[in-house]
Amino acid sequence: MNEKIKVTFLEEYHTRFSSETTRSYRISLRQFFTFVSKPYDEIKSQDIRAWLAALEENGLKRRSINLKLSAVRTFYRYCKEENLIKKDPTAVVKAPKPEDSLPYYLTKMQVTLLQELTRPNPMERAIVEVLYTTGVRISELLNIKLSDIKWETRQIWIRKGKGNKERFVLFTHECAVRLQTYLDDRVVESEYLFCHAKGKAYGRDTIQKYFRGYTKELGFRVSPHTMRHTFAAHLAEKNMPQSYIQDLLWHVNINSTRIYTRLMNHARKKKYDQYQ
Repeated sequence: MNEKIKVTFLEEYHTRFSSETTRSYRISLRQFFTFVSKPYDEIKSQDIRAWLAALEENGLKRRSINLKLSAVRTFYRYCKEENLIKKDPTAVVKAPKPEDSLPYYLTKMQVTLLQELTRPNPMERAIVEVLYTTGVRISELLNIKLSDIKWETRQIWIRKGKGNKERFVLFTHECAVRLQTYLDDRVVESEYLFCHAKGKAYGRDTIQKYFRGYTKELGFRVSPHTMRHTFAAHLAEKNMPQSYIQDLLWHVNINSTRIYTRLMNHARKKKYDQYQ
């Protein structure tokens, strides 16, 4: 019963969500119902609180816990709208307060080490450069087609961004060189910028696997989303106005971008402390 209602919910709500949100909600709901082992219409608020407590005990960060709770809340809001339940069990469940932490990002030296590590492979080097100089999400990277690249103005059309919104991102001359080197070396015919031997776009698992290898080789954590944080953090360190960074990251809410200003101040203090 849980699976049937869950599938119906995701099918009816998929136009409201990005593909990443749909994927995240599907995983979160599966984890939740596996934990509680009850039909959806028998769930109580204490069941949800027990699940949240278990997630925290397992070391999951509060931000991630809140994202999972959001999936359950949205599911039960749907159930209430469809008159499948009389009372929403999430209504009295409070979300954990998020930690006041700064996003993890790479130093310029770490970026250089990553660039050097991937230099022998033109495709991997190009992937790193696109992520670092555009700030795109991994899902956006994998949907880029050759026809989306505007070489004259060094822009990439992101057709399927978060929330199914479109935008243009900029890339540097260095990035253009890396892309051209990779494309000149590529023998596969495909409409996608990054593709496997059969011409289909790479899946996110393949790219994540590359980055796990980089982490192991370099000795510091690096992921596609780390590159997005690094992109924003390095612009903040150069005193780029918040509103510009917001536009480049495609943050709807300026509050999502303000953390990078705090990060810039943190970086300045670190530099100051080195000289004291």
